[in-house]
Amino acid sequence: MGVVARVSGPVVIAEELAGAKMFDVVRVGTLGLVGEIIRLVGGTATVQVYEDTTGVRPGDPVENTGQALSVELGPGLLQSIYDGVQRPLEVLQKNLGDFITRGFVAPPLDETKKWAFTAIAKVGAEVGPGEVLGTVQETPLILHKIMVPPGGKGKIVSLASGSYTIREKIGELETASGRQPLGLTQRWVVRVPRPVARKLPPSIPLVTGQRVVDTFFPVAKGGSACVPGPFGSGKTVIQQQLARWADSDIVVYVGCGERGNEMTEVLATFPNLIDPKSKRPLMERTILIANTSNMPVAAREASVYTG
Repeated sequence: MGVVARVSGPVVIAEELAGAKMFDVVRVGTLGLVGEIIRLVGGTATVQVYEDTTGVRPGDPVENTGQALSVELGPGLLQSIYDGVQRPLEVLQKNLGDFITRGFVAPPLDETKKWAFTAIAKVGAEVGPGEVLGTVQETPLILHKIMVPPGGKGKIVSLASGSYTIREKIGELETASGRQPLGLTQRWVVRVPRPVARKLPPSIPLVTGQRVVDTFFPVAKGGSACVPGPFGSGKTVIQQQLARWADSDIVVYVGCGERGNEMTEVLATFPNLIDPKSKRPLMERTILIANTSNMPVAAREASVYTG
């Protein structure tokens, strides 16, 4: 447990944080504001706080969680709206109203909902990272594949179909270091890219539904595109159009540093949109991450990694 030495806006200098590491998540002050260590000199840490630091003063406690900023991946992500550190905004609104109480923490995924898991892998089979253990029908549009977590390799000792919450064990894996429980979710550090076996060359066009893009600036599935421009030039408009009409399986909309009214429009309109392909609600294959321009720079940066 460390203490606050100095406060300068969203930046806090904390002392006596022995054993702290770069990018560790810390809780600052009596309210437990979420922050991240961005500089270390001996036992003195510079912390970027993701919330308003009003009221934080020298001598307040600083608790190091010992973990880097991470997100929980699993059934329940789709149809959700998060902030940059994966706090579910709909849950926060239900509990706190329209204004988020500083330091409030809520689980990113529903811990009580039961998911129907269908096992595919067989007990006794040798499996490695990324191999499919089974599936969960997360929404009518998306079949969620439950896979062996990165680093997991061994023989399946137990695995059964049934209804599980995200906190229940669906099976066990016998690895070289002992038995490893298997669940519906994985926790992943946001600054570490997800591993891949190999990257496929982009060869299939992504039909965006916008003639000017598809004709003059075609984009490939698996590729990337950039829309530079000054304030008010329409970057957000084209981003919203692509999210609505592009030929994609899943939409992850990251509103990083956008104006509050633009993000409000997205949050208000997307839940009412109908998917042009399936004629079902577009939110059934969409995740929204909202971090507006009035948030600290580091919080906006975190939303990019979260997405």
